[in-house]
Order: sequence, then C-alpha cells, then structure tokens
Amino acid sequence: MTASVLLASPIHLGEWKFFGSFAALNLIAATTNALNGALLARRPDHYRNFTVVGVILMGLLGGLGGGITRDVLLDKIPTALTDPAFILFSLAAGIAGYRIAFKKGQLYREGLFQFMTAFSLPWYAIVGAQAGEMAHLPVLGVLALAVVGPTAGRYYIDITSGVPPKQFIRGEWFVTTALLTGAVWVICDAAGLNAWWSAGISFVIGFTFRILALYRGWEEPLAKEPTGVYQHSDGRPLLGRKLAGKSQRELKDLGLLVENPDKGPAVRPVGS
Repeated sequence: MTASVLLASPIHLGEWKFFGSFAALNLIAATTNALNGALLARRPDHYRNFTVVGVILMGLLGGLGGGITRDVLLDKIPTALTDPAFILFSLAAGIAGYRIAFKKGQLYREGLFQFMTAFSLPWYAIVGAQAGEMAHLPVLGVLALAVVGPTAGRYYIDITSGVPPKQFIRGEWFVTTALLTGAVWVICDAAGLNAWWSAGISFVIGFTFRILALYRGWEEPLAKEPTGVYQHSDGRPLLGRKLAGKSQRELKDLGLLVENPDKGPAVRPVGS
C-alpha cells in the first residue's frame, strides 16, 4: 500500500453503541470489571510494585479481557476494538479504581471490590450466554461462553500478578455463579421469555447467590487429601464473614494488622 493510499484512507474513532443487542449490558459489565481489575491490582496478595500505568492496564485487562476472549472464540472482531466506548470507559474505571483503592481504608476497598464483582459477574455471564445463543451454539457451548466471559479477565490479572488463578482455587463459588447465571438464562430463553425478562431473572438469581456466598462464607469443597497431610495456608486473604476469629497472619495479609514495636501487633480500625 502506497503512502498516498494511506493518507487518503479515512480515520475514524469507531461506531459508538450504547443500546441494542445487549450493548448496554456488555458496556456495564466491562466497566465494572475494569474497576475490579484496578482494585484487585492493589490488593496485598496481587500487588507487585505496579506503576500507575500498570494498575490502569490491569483495569483494562479486567474490563476487556473476558469480552475479547469471548469474541475471539466466536471468530468475531472483538467489540472492544470497534466500539471506542469500551476502551474509554474501561480506562476511566481503571483510573477511578486506582484513586479509590486506599481511600477509606482496606476494609472499604475489599467491600467495594467484592460488591462490584458480585454485580458484574452475572451481567457478563448473561452477555456471554446471549452471544452463544445468537451464534446458534449448542447448550454446552452457550454455558461455556457464560463462564469464559466473566472469568477470563480475572485469569489474566492473576497470571500477570503471579498468583494462582481464582478459577482453580477455593473461593465463594466464582465459576459456579457464572455457570448458574448462564443456565438460568438458557432456561428463561427456552421458556420463551423476552431478552430483558431473561436477563433480569438471571441477574437477580446470580447476584443473590454470589452475595450470599460472600456473606455466609460458602466455598467450593477442597480436593480430598491423604490422612495426616497438613494443608498449608497459601497466604491469600479471607474476606467478609470469614474474617471473624482468624489468625494474625490472615489479618496481616489483609493489611489490617499494624506492627507496633512497643505494644505488639494491633488491629487497624475500620476506615483508618
């Protein structure tokens, strides 16, 4: 291609789509996941002396990673590359996550992160299931996309941070929440409900299940170990209801234990 042809080629920002074909849900999910990505990059178990740019890039990974992976599996040009709203909104959310990471203390940051994860996880699962249905995939393919969409971004962040991906370790039914949401959407769609009723019912069930799992400390069962094997702590923080009665090491992992050389360790007050 000659220089004159290149100069004559039109340069455009892309087509902004905020409504229709679940564009609004997709954008909401990407933006909230970008905020989660920046917050996650600042957690004690993930932080690796990232620069400001590094934290914001983590936000982009969280916001765009799942959608891009989903679209590539469907052999489509990723929507994030054709609609500038995705990159700009994710950048803004990443900057916001960086700014508020330590705004009100560690507990506020963890609470916000967990709530936003519970909020975005079902939306991304719904968008993934809907994309699979539009591509005429079988039920198992639709459910696979319902899991890939909301979890791939977290996988990329965990790998980049050098920690075990959340999909494979004990937690509050992370993958199962996405799978449950996708399954409910498939059932509603098969029952003939319109797209928004299906999305609303699926979101309420998925969001409620995730919040209950976080509040009650419901976790996937660990693989059985031979008798007498001692399971060592992996150093990852325990959050929410599971914090009660935990060890000083777990409090320290959360950033809630302040070392005082005169009086010994003390728990940092909420909001400090």
